[in-house]
Formats: sequence, structure tokens, C-alpha cells
Amino acid sequence: MTAAAPASSWVTHPGYGRMFAPGELTVGLFLPLWPYTGDMAGLRGQTKIVEAAERGDFAAAWVRDVPLADPNFGDVGQVYDPWTALTWLAAHTSRISLAAGSVIFPLRHPIDLAKQAASVDHLSGGRLVLGVASGDRPVEFPAYGLDHAARGARYREAVGSFRELLGDGVPDGAGGARLLPKPVHGGVPLLVTGSSQQSPEWIAEYADGWLVYPSATADPEGPRRLGRKLADWRALVPGGEFRPVATNEWIDLVEDPGHPPTPLRGGFVLRTGTRALVELLGRWRDAGVNHAALGVQHGRRPAAEAVAQLAEEVLPHFPALAAPAPLEPAW
Repeated sequence: MTAAAPASSWVTHPGYGRMFAPGELTVGLFLPLWPYTGDMAGLRGQTKIVEAAERGDFAAAWVRDVPLADPNFGDVGQVYDPWTALTWLAAHTSRISLAAGSVIFPLRHPIDLAKQAASVDHLSGGRLVLGVASGDRPVEFPAYGLDHAARGARYREAVGSFRELLGDGVPDGAGGARLLPKPVHGGVPLLVTGSSQQSPEWIAEYADGWLVYPSATADPEGPRRLGRKLADWRALVPGGEFRPVATNEWIDLVEDPGHPPTPLRGGFVLRTGTRALVELLGRWRDAGVNHAALGVQHGRRPAAEAVAQLAEEVLPHFPALAAPAPLEPAW
């Protein structure tokens, strides 16, 4: 299996460059912006807010991959297929990075994954950053005819095949047929999500970055624990090469900037004002986090209000990074 590409290979990648740099932290927006409640018409209107987020200097827009709505899981994600959603966003934005958090690699054939990723990458001018996960919803695997217990091995195989197909690899039994298109900038950066059933050593060698869970966020000790974890992992990266780290938090943003950080739903959601949020993001940056994806779907306020307040009061402290301009889509 081909190891992760050196960070220097991503310097011309518009999506990666807008999100990641050593010692910096940028902010993204996690979709959906409000939850599905049984009526697809209720999801309308989110595109305009993403367009406003791009103008407000958010670094990335994130979509999720939830093939089946498990009634026992309690979270149906964004409902739309991630590749379709990313293509829609590519057509309605021009600069913001387009990220997946995360595509379930063991459920799909590597040819389909590579074809879809390269297509979105082209249609967005090179803005795709791909979080890849092994899957946390066991009910989906038998529905695909797959063994949930084998997902770790399938994940490793899928990552290897995906990279080969985007390069010069030829699918077995394809008679020399090759995958088209190829990525705009030579590859698509892959962020391993959580452990994905892999060892820290494997992630250090094969991930272009790491998407980690944040631990407790309502007090300073949580970011300090996260920082120790990231330092231990980065010590495993061959040659001390920079590999970005991203994390996320669901927030209930209070209009009062001075509202203290308050964990809700067992810590799954953080109710906070913008001053405490800026402090948390600063602690994450000091801990070695390079990107924070914020979700507002569990907040009490309209998403447009929360996103506008984030753009006005938080993003000036953590703006998107200067990056090469995306290529103009040719299709």
C-alpha cells in the first residue's frame, strides 16, 4: 500500500490549502444546518447559508455519509447522498473547501469511490478533502451483504485501491482499462476518521490527516488531553512530516457573547457564547488542531443567525487560509 503523500505535495491543492497549515486553525461548517424531521421540504434553504458562510470566510463546508436511517440510532445525518450534496455545493460555491466527514469506505467499491471523488474534485476545481471512516452503524453492513466485523480489513484495502486508481493503477481483470478523470492536483487528501479500526502507527503512515473526536470541550482540560494525544500520534509520523488534524463540535450558539460554555446532552452539544468559543478554538490550536468543523443543527436559534454571528465574531480570529485559486470547471 502507498503511504501518505508528503505535505509538500498538497501546496497547490485549493481545498487542503484553505484549511490546513502548521500552527494554524481554521473553521468549517458541518451540514445539515438543521435536522430532518420527516419532511424533505423542511431541509430547504441551507444552500443560501453555505453561500453566506463562504463570503464570511469559513474554510470548509462538511457533508456526512449516512446510507440508511436507523431508527435506533437517532440521527439520520443530512439525508442526501454525500457525493450528490458535494456536487450541488460545488455548483453553488466557488472558493470554500468541500469536505466529507466521513465517507464510509468499507461499504463501497473502490472504483465507485475513486470515480465519485475524482468527479467532484474536477467539478469543484480541486476543492475536495475527504474524511474516510470504517462505519459506526452496524445495521448498514448486512444490508450491503457485508460483515461488520471485517470492516477494518476492508477499510485498509479500500484506501489502498482508492489511491492506486487515482494514480496509475489498473483494476484487476479490467483488461487495461483505467479510471477517468484523475484528480485536479494529483490526488485527493484522505483524513482517517477516529481509529477506523486501525492502529495509530497505521494512521501515522497512511493518513494525509486525522479527523479526531474532541473529548470534553467545556473546560480547559479537554483540549489539553487532546493535545497530548495528538503529540503522541505526530511522534509516529515518518520523518516528522506535518499531517493536519481536524475535529468537530456541535454547538448551541447563544446570542450573548459572554455566555459560559455549558455541556448539554451528556456533552454531545456545547451551549456557548462566542467569547468562550474563541477561547476553545484557541486551546485547540495550541493543542495542535488545524481545523474545527462546527455544527449548529442542535442549536435553538435559526441557523442563519448563528452562522452570521460566527462569521462576525469568531472567523476574524480564525480566517480561512490563503490558498491557490480553484481551477475553473471546464464542463
